[in-house]
Amino acid sequence: MTDSRVFLSGLWLIVTLELRQRVRGPSWYVLLGLFMLLVGIVTFLLWLATSAWLSGGGGVFSTIIFFVLLLGTLVSPALSGNAVNGDRDAGTLATTQVTLISTGQLVFGKFLAAWITALAFLAAALPFLIFAVVLGEVSLGTITVSVLVLAAELGVIAAIGVGLSGILTRPLFSIVVTYLVVAALSLGTLIAFALLGTATQQQATNVSYQVVSSTFDEATGKQLNIVCSTAQTTTSNVPRFDYYWFFLAANPYVVVADAAPGSFNDAGYPTDLFGQIAVGARSAQVPPKLYTEYNGCDEAATSSYDERGAFSGQAFEQPPTAQETYNSAAPSWFIGLAMHLVLAVAALTWAWRRTQTPTAHLPAGSRIA
Repeated sequence: MTDSRVFLSGLWLIVTLELRQRVRGPSWYVLLGLFMLLVGIVTFLLWLATSAWLSGGGGVFSTIIFFVLLLGTLVSPALSGNAVNGDRDAGTLATTQVTLISTGQLVFGKFLAAWITALAFLAAALPFLIFAVVLGEVSLGTITVSVLVLAAELGVIAAIGVGLSGILTRPLFSIVVTYLVVAALSLGTLIAFALLGTATQQQATNVSYQVVSSTFDEATGKQLNIVCSTAQTTTSNVPRFDYYWFFLAANPYVVVADAAPGSFNDAGYPTDLFGQIAVGARSAQVPPKLYTEYNGCDEAATSSYDERGAFSGQAFEQPPTAQETYNSAAPSWFIGLAMHLVLAVAALTWAWRRTQTPTAHLPAGSRIA
């Protein structure tokens, strides 16, 4: 038997043992049943609230994807955060390490088992995702990309949990730290973005010229003899969120939303939750205008009123639509996903080094067998 087949055989043995241990009791099936019930209730309420039978299932589909990610961030740390040190605490880790199972097979097998467990929630949500697709307005690209990126993010959470369980000796402590890491990625990135962007401010200047006096020519409908005011300058401090957009890129919900192809209606507004979050994240890359100028005198000189009283003149500059903002900014999801993959690989590598045998020394109070 070749080395690769031996490695895969031992790896699969660890995976199957972990999965059998997880599904041995009824609690796992109760958890999946509750999840399906919650997703079903959310799907039904969204179907009613958004008139999805008329507007399509884009909003329902994106919300279910985020719901699966939310549950993954809540459940996966508890299932993977004690994968290695839980066996050490129970005295079964050393028994496994004296067999032909290598440290790499042990750590990576536990990671794969934790990942498969997290993917079970995605599989349980498939009937509701299919229902949203049947409603229409969900492209094949959105379905494929969002599901694949969601699966990758669930794998990252599982890797962090297994990695920390190999790095830290106490199961409860490693579970808590895993929750803190997930919270830092999900909520901490938003808090850091908001606080740092607000704290970093720069002065913006607005210069305007207004009409002081003029005469109105009824024949032409124009203003004549315009007397213009001197320049009126106002200043204000504006936050620089564009300096810290990478914090949003590291958020797992933004990664999933920004990776999915944007879907917009004829008016340029996003049609699902993916688009709304992606537009918000990409608009953070746009720097604020630090100098603006408005000349009311030029506008008065070029504008006129016809005999019906209709105004014609220089049109005000319209702000970009959500779709224009989305298209003008660069996607950032691959940067966030790369950060997460680096974090997952680092956690598993560190856990492998900490679990490797023989070891020169063990932390005080560590149980061997």
